[in-house]
This record gives sequence, C-alpha cells and structure tokens, in this order.
Amino acid sequence: MAEHSFPPDFLFGAATAAYQIEGAVGEDGRGDSIWDVFCRQPGRIKDDQDATVACDHYRRWREDLALMRELGLTAYRFSISWPRILPDGEGTVNEAGLAHYEQFVDALLEAGITPYPTLCHWDLPQALESRYGGWRSKEVSRRFADYAGLVVGRLSDRVTTWATLNEIDNMTRRAYHRGASAPGLTLSRQVGAQTTHNAVLAHGLGVLAARAAAKRPVAMGLVEDPEVFWPVWESDEHVAATWMAYEASWFNRAKLLPIIEGRYRDEHLAAEGADAPEFTDDEMRIIGTPLDWLGLNCYRGQPVRAVPGGLGFNTMPIPAFDTGVTQISFTPLALYWMLRWVHRLAPELPLAITENGLGCSEGITTDGEVLDVNRKEVLRLNLECCARALAEHIPLRGYFAWSLLDNFEWGSGYSVRFGLVRVNYATQQRTVKLSGNYYREVIRARRVL
Repeated sequence: MAEHSFPPDFLFGAATAAYQIEGAVGEDGRGDSIWDVFCRQPGRIKDDQDATVACDHYRRWREDLALMRELGLTAYRFSISWPRILPDGEGTVNEAGLAHYEQFVDALLEAGITPYPTLCHWDLPQALESRYGGWRSKEVSRRFADYAGLVVGRLSDRVTTWATLNEIDNMTRRAYHRGASAPGLTLSRQVGAQTTHNAVLAHGLGVLAARAAAKRPVAMGLVEDPEVFWPVWESDEHVAATWMAYEASWFNRAKLLPIIEGRYRDEHLAAEGADAPEFTDDEMRIIGTPLDWLGLNCYRGQPVRAVPGGLGFNTMPIPAFDTGVTQISFTPLALYWMLRWVHRLAPELPLAITENGLGCSEGITTDGEVLDVNRKEVLRLNLECCARALAEHIPLRGYFAWSLLDNFEWGSGYSVRFGLVRVNYATQQRTVKLSGNYYREVIRARRVL
C-alpha cells in the first residue's frame, strides 16, 4: 500500500448520537429518556441548557443527508432513540418512531451511504429507570434484548451492520456511582460495578436477540472506548510495559476483556473483592458471544514507560494543548496503539474507529468561514495512524469522525463544538468547516493529504 493510503473498500464516515442532534423530544409519540429528566435538574448541564431542539435533525435530516453527500461520506454512524421506539421502554411500539428510521435508512442507502446504527447511545427510557432502577437491574438487560430484537427485526432487510451499546462506562459507573451522567446518582462502588456488568450482559443478550430476529445475516458489534496507553517511545521494554498497562486497567478488565474472553480475569475479581458484581456462568457465556466486528472510540491516551519493580510500568502526564475552552489531551499515537492492543487480543476481529475528533470553541470569520486548523490537524494525524495500522495488516474497516455536526455535548451543553459542520443554534444554519473540506479531499484521494 502506498504511504498513508486507504484501500478501495475502506469506509469513510462520520458519527452522531440521537439525543445530541435530533431534538423533537416530545414529538411523534417519543417518551422521556433519563437525559431529558437529568437536563431538567438545575445545575446538571452548563448554563442549564437541554436538547429539546439540539440540531433539529429529526426535522432537518434531509438537509443533513445532503451535507453527507457533499462531504463524500461512504458510511454514517447514528444511534436510534430507544424512547422514540418504545416510549415506555417496553410494550407498545411507537410506529411513528420506527417509520422515521425506516425512511432515513432508505434515504441513506439511496445516497450510497452505508448505515451503521447503534441501538443505544446512553438514552435509556426514563420509564425503565423509574420502574426497575435502570441499569441497576438485570431486568433492564432483558428489556434491551427485546428492544434490539424489535429494531433489528424491522430494519435488517436493509441494514446489515449494527452496534448494541456505546461506551458502557458513561451510562453505568459514571451515571450511578460518580453522578456525572444521567440519572446522576452517587451510589456505592459496588453499584457502579454491577451496573457495568448488567450493561455488558445487555450487550450479549442484545446480540443473541438481534441475530434471532434478523431477516438476513447481520454483523453485530459493540462500540467501546478502552482506556488507552502508548509507549513513551517504541522500544521493546516500553511496548511490553504498554501491554501491561492495558490489561491492568479496571476500565478494560470490566468491559472489553470479558466481552472478548467471556470471563472476568481472576486478578480483576480479586482486586474488586466485595465490590465485584454478581454474575453467573451462564451470563458470562452470553457476554462472550462472539462479535462480528468491534467499534473503538478514541480521544486520548496516556504515555507509558517501563520501570523496575511494582507493576513494571508507570504512566506519565498526558500532553495537552489549549483549545480555547480547556486543556484537552491530544495524543495521536494513542489511536494506533489502541488498534495494536485490540488486534493483539483478537487477531481475526474486524475493527472500526467509530469516534475520533476534537472538541473546542471556535469562531467564524467575517466571510462566514470556520478555520478550525486544530481539528483538521487532529484529523490528519489520526488518519495517518489508521493508514499505519492498515499497512501492518490490522483489519481496520473504516473511520468515523466525531462528529458530523456540532451538537448538544451532554454536561457541557453547547459550549464545546466537535463538528465537521458548524451549527448556528439560533438559526440552525449549517456551515462546512475547514476540517470538513479537508476530510472531503482525503475521501476523494483515498490517502492522507
């Protein structure tokens, strides 16, 4: 392969999440999600903002599809709103919600853009939180499987590649133990571990239900954001220390490792002690149901060096730069070493970068341009990492930039922008940024420019 080039079948996409862009939270029969309730609590979101309108994508999706075509995207990763399909979380289906996604998928396919839907990107129906305690209950794991079977059963005649959940930690431990995500609870460490297990179980149950309901064979995967490490420089000792750091991480041992290996490692359970989750052998077999592909999100990573004694490694301060909002860590080598580690764990498993980008504040020139050179450089360096991985025969199938649009950035409200396309939230006008124009040219050339 030519340096920094991509094969003809490599997918160039962008990613979004339903709650962050759709708006229309009370329309066409949609029920409340836990994030709707969280946003109504004063002080939870910066400036007490909410996603009631967001990018108005629910109404403006045709305009956004035209932008995808303008950028030359060959794939689009989006999420389906669980409370839009099942307003009560279970039971009666909201046909208007399903019809919306059917229409959208049909339009993507007509435009030659491969749909990559995620079944749940954090927006658990509030009814399930109120009725069962949300991810504290394995009953919700089973309700997710029902939902997965329903949606995949309806759309699998057109959509063949699916992800179950996105970034489990952000909807479990951060939500029920640390209080940073909806529903915003600060319960025990054991509850945090149990909700993580219950969501990992939901993933496994969802894969089985989706495959059983599918009208034709489907590729089932998961989107995760492992804790990422990279060697301070590429010597044998620092690379070996990097692998140690990956596998010592609670973040990785509680989620990705059991999904790939079908077990919790003994050292993980020993370290957890009384805080370990309750589980059965049958649940672990379900959790270890083989994946067809794995999506990986990457925004940062810690440098690692080998040291004598102790764990055999230590981590160092993360490099950072000022984006105008905050100090954001930026380590482009992280993406490459994340791919290396996962490929080492599961050599035959196809991979995709399902989120990668830069969030910052940015201005617009008097000529109406957004000259986000920083985001363009992040994009370029990470695409170089992808090309390097491909040259080393890592089965990387595609790259999805986060995000297609500026959007509601959870607890940060609208203060941070991630989009290739700027959104004026007052007028909903869309403007392709410098980074979006650059990405379009990379897609045309199929190499890093």
